[in-house]
Amino acid sequence: MSIDLKKLTLVKAVEALSREDFSARDLTESYLEAITDNNPALNAYLEIFDTALDEAKMIDHRRKAGDKLHSLAGIPLAIKDNILIKGKTVSSASLMLKDYRAIYDATVIKKLKVAGAIFLGRTNMDEFAMGGSTENSAFGPTKNPHDQTRVPGGSSGGSASAVGGNLALAALGSDTGGSIRQPSSFCGVVGLKPTYGAVSRYGLMAMASSLDQIGPIAKTVADAEIIYHSIVGHDPLDSTSVFSQELFLKPKPKMTIGVPRHFLSEGVDASVMEVFDQTIKKLTDLGHQVCDIELPNINYSLACYYIIMPAEVSTNLARFDGLRFGTYKSGDTLLQDYLKTRGENFGPEVRRRIILGTYVLSAGYYDAYYSKAVSVQKLIKDDYRRVFEGESGVKVDAILTPTAPSPAFPLGEKTSDPLKMYLEDIFTVPVNLAGLPAISVPAGHTSSGLPIGVQLTGPRFGEEILFALGKQIEDESTYV
Repeated sequence: MSIDLKKLTLVKAVEALSREDFSARDLTESYLEAITDNNPALNAYLEIFDTALDEAKMIDHRRKAGDKLHSLAGIPLAIKDNILIKGKTVSSASLMLKDYRAIYDATVIKKLKVAGAIFLGRTNMDEFAMGGSTENSAFGPTKNPHDQTRVPGGSSGGSASAVGGNLALAALGSDTGGSIRQPSSFCGVVGLKPTYGAVSRYGLMAMASSLDQIGPIAKTVADAEIIYHSIVGHDPLDSTSVFSQELFLKPKPKMTIGVPRHFLSEGVDASVMEVFDQTIKKLTDLGHQVCDIELPNINYSLACYYIIMPAEVSTNLARFDGLRFGTYKSGDTLLQDYLKTRGENFGPEVRRRIILGTYVLSAGYYDAYYSKAVSVQKLIKDDYRRVFEGESGVKVDAILTPTAPSPAFPLGEKTSDPLKMYLEDIFTVPVNLAGLPAISVPAGHTSSGLPIGVQLTGPRFGEEILFALGKQIEDESTYV
């Protein structure tokens, strides 16, 4: 059966499945055929699961039997390669875990299984989620579906490329400093980083535990909203889980959106600023108020992030030594075992961040670097709190910035200069430091057709505000 995957959204697929326009098996086969045809060029998937068709047949059987099904029943999804699915290989795109099979399901996977979602496969990523281009994968880079000479962004580049390239209806990614939102902007799709603690991290391979968050990547805001509501909720297995239905903030018909103009003054591509200004005009034309705000300490976010994040990386990845976890490499002594295992199985970016993190945590440097970064993080959190609570003179419902300072850049352009690569995170990392929700929404294109996204940031548990505003500004013409 022929299904036009380019025009299909999750919402449309749910409606079509309920009308029995096509079956879950038909839909899954269509995506498997598209993956067979296009994944060799994009390298979005590292593995296609041979269980997908069986899962689809089971959903069709239940539908024919008259069972009451969840809206996600029969919907084909892609899963980032650092989220555990029991019995499946999960490698974090690293040689260190190339043969590791998960022995339990992540909480988000349990919820999606109960909902009846179909898992197509695991998607490529920067190794252990460290990178902004998906060029740091041990299994080769992923390509942007809009221009295969360019990066898809990272670290969830495989998930974003799969959705943007019509190889999945939606996907899960993880976001530590923009790893859902930046690739979503580059690939012309929607990416949501939920409030820290709203979605369980149990079963997510940790990069920086105080910053990581699982979230959806989808074609439209409405699609992302459905997945978010399917995976959100308190989890006793995650000590940082703080979700409560009572914490949800409700959107208003007309809202106030803050713009930190002082943060946009340098280094932003002209095409990005043009789309950003068009988005502001769209919001004001709809009756929303857009005003300038001050976030005095936001300029320190990148420096703060690149101290706190490597420190947590150094700690979290200490377990991968070949004895407790990881692919073992034999040396002449126990020390050589460690050195060979970690030196040969970790890629250069992972090693770089481990070394940096170990340095800032070491005696004599902890107070000089890490302790000060944590203090600055609190100042950044307070800046956001003031504008959302009105202490700074104006109370805003959301904050608008570009998602990234540039459209997707060419493959290889920034791999030799880590600092240039890190600057791609300038608009996204403050959100993770503050633990706030943010969504990247496709808002336009460059003159050459590359997608450009804008980012809406909300107060804690302000996802509904982001969905309401995002639906009003999204540009669905960004689809491939």
